[in-house]
Amino acid sequence: MERLERIMIANGLLVVLVAMLAGFMLMFTLLGGVEVWPGKIIPLPLYGTSEGWVRAHTGGALNGVLVIVIALVLPKLRLSHFMQRFTAYGFIYIAWSFTIFYWLGNASSNRALSMGDSPLGAADIIGLIGFLPGVPSVILVVVLLAVAAKAVLSARDN
Repeated sequence: MERLERIMIANGLLVVLVAMLAGFMLMFTLLGGVEVWPGKIIPLPLYGTSEGWVRAHTGGALNGVLVIVIALVLPKLRLSHFMQRFTAYGFIYIAWSFTIFYWLGNASSNRALSMGDSPLGAADIIGLIGFLPGVPSVILVVVLLAVAAKAVLSARDN
């Protein structure tokens, strides 16, 4: 396995790990704490909503799996050395920036969906930190998926 693929798979697995931690946050939010004995829940002060933790859990898992899938197909894509590296590190960046977005968006008044006030709520520093790294990612993910698809469709069978 090539170094680039290993780096992608490792990052994909780590993003999925963080998504699984969001699943614990979801469970604790729904229960209102940690159940230490049947029916005995110790209250745990947490931020965010159950809906936000669902997004962090499922979205994070899917982003991590996306990085792993791209790592596995990367050798099949007829891309230049530069484009292989750009694609690999681009998807890693995308997955982590979206992970930050999910976690901080759940703590933000406006869900980290804008730099300013929105119908969802007032702007805050947490939302800004969640929003800004994700801005390039929403464009980059579309471009890189199109590049990968074009590389597959334009490749001739040997």
